[in-house]
Amino acid sequence: MNGGMHPARILILGGGFAGTSAARRLESRLRPSEANITLVSRENFSLFTPMLPEVSSGALDVRHVVTPIRSQLRRTRFLLGDVRSIDVREKAVYVQHTLSGEVERTQYDHLVLALGATTSTFGLPGVAERVFALKTLEDAGILRNRFVWLLELADTIADPRERARLLTIVVVGGGFTGVEATGELVELFLNVLRFYPSIHKRDVRVVLVEGGATLLPGLPEKMGRYSAALLRKRGVEILTDDGVAEATDDALILQSGARIETRTVVWSAGVKPAPALESTPLPRTKRGAILVGDDLSVPEFPGVWAIGDCAAIHNGDGGYYPPTAQHALREGPALADNIARTLRSEATKPFRFSALGMMASLGARKAVAQLPGNVVLTGFLAWFLWRTYYLLRLPGLDRKLRVAFDWTLEMLFPRDTAELRIYTRNAQSSAATDAGLLPRDEGKPTL
Repeated sequence: MNGGMHPARILILGGGFAGTSAARRLESRLRPSEANITLVSRENFSLFTPMLPEVSSGALDVRHVVTPIRSQLRRTRFLLGDVRSIDVREKAVYVQHTLSGEVERTQYDHLVLALGATTSTFGLPGVAERVFALKTLEDAGILRNRFVWLLELADTIADPRERARLLTIVVVGGGFTGVEATGELVELFLNVLRFYPSIHKRDVRVVLVEGGATLLPGLPEKMGRYSAALLRKRGVEILTDDGVAEATDDALILQSGARIETRTVVWSAGVKPAPALESTPLPRTKRGAILVGDDLSVPEFPGVWAIGDCAAIHNGDGGYYPPTAQHALREGPALADNIARTLRSEATKPFRFSALGMMASLGARKAVAQLPGNVVLTGFLAWFLWRTYYLLRLPGLDRKLRVAFDWTLEMLFPRDTAELRIYTRNAQSSAATDAGLLPRDEGKPTL
C-alpha cells in the first residue's frame, strides 16, 4: 500500500457527477491512513445538468438543481478554484483559488481528470461572440433573463422588422439539450404571453436547426420523428440537414444560404473538453477527449485516470460510451474501486455498463424515452417516467422535495417573469445595444 511510506495523495479535478461520485466511493473504500483525497472545482456545488433547460425557462428555481459539494463529502479536502495547468511529468497541478487569486501547487500520486466539457462553436465566424450556451447554471440564468428581456423590449418596439428579430429565437443543435431547450422555450412563452397583451402567439418564432437528417441523432429514428412532429405541432420551425455558416449582429446564416433574422441564438451543437487538458501530453481523440484504457487509467501515464465528459471510454463494441449523467455516475465509483485495487496491489477491472435508457423532455407534459431492449415510449407516459427517474436521481431529500414542489407550483400558477439581474453576460454583445436600441449606461442587463 503505497510502499508503506505515506498515505497516497489522490487529486480529483472536477466537481460534477463523475468527480463527486468518485470521491464518495474513495471515502468508503479507503481508510484515512491509506489516502488523502482532494477535490478541486471552480464551483462549490454540483449541478444536476439534466434539469438545466427547465431552469432556463423558469420552471425550476436555480438553487434547487445544485447541491453543495461539501455536503456530499465527509473527509475529502475541497479546493474552490480553477485548474491553470497540469504537469503529469512532475505529478503536480497548479490551481488558482477563485476568491484570493493565489496559485497553489498541489502534488499527487493519483490524478483523476473529471473536468467535464465546455461549449465548442467550431471556430465559425461570429458565433462565439454572439450565441448563448446552455452548459452551466450561469448560462441558464442568463438565458432566462434574456427571454424575459426580449418580451419586455418587444412590447415597446414599434418597428415591425426589429420586433420580429427580437421575438425570433434560434436553437442550434437537435440533440438532447437542443430539443429539451426548445420544448421549454415554447412552454415559457405560451405560459407568460398573457402578461404581454401586445404580443400574440403568432408573433413568437422559434427555429430549431439540426445538421443531421433527424432530431436526437444516434437514437431510434422513431424518437426523432415523434419529437419533430410534436414540436412542429407546437409551432416550432425545424430545419434539418443544414448547418451554421456565420452569425451576425442581427441574423444567423446557414450553410444552405438561408438567413434567419434574429437577436438570440441558443447554441447546443457541440462541446469540447476543458481547456486545461489541451497543453498536456496525454493521448486524446480528435475532439480532444482523453483516451483511457478499459480500467479508466491513461495508458503510459501511471497514476493518471480520466472519466466523464473529458474522457473517451471504450464501450467494448468499437465505440465510446456517451457523455451522459448515468454513465458518469457509474464511471466514478468504478474508477475509485480501481484506484483502491492499485493501492492494494490488486488487479484492476474493466469498466462495463449497459445504459438504462435515454430520455428527452419535450414540454407540454410530453417526452420520448428509449428503454432497455430498444423499447420506445412517447407522450405522457415517457414524460412521467422522465420526471420520476430524474427526481429519484437528485442527491439529497431536500432537493427532491424542492424540485417536486417547483413542479407542483408550475402546474398551478404561471411562470415568474421577474428579471433577475444577478445573471449578466461579461461581454456587451447585445445587438440591440449596438444598434442603439438600449443605452449602455442605464443599468440595463448586459446580455
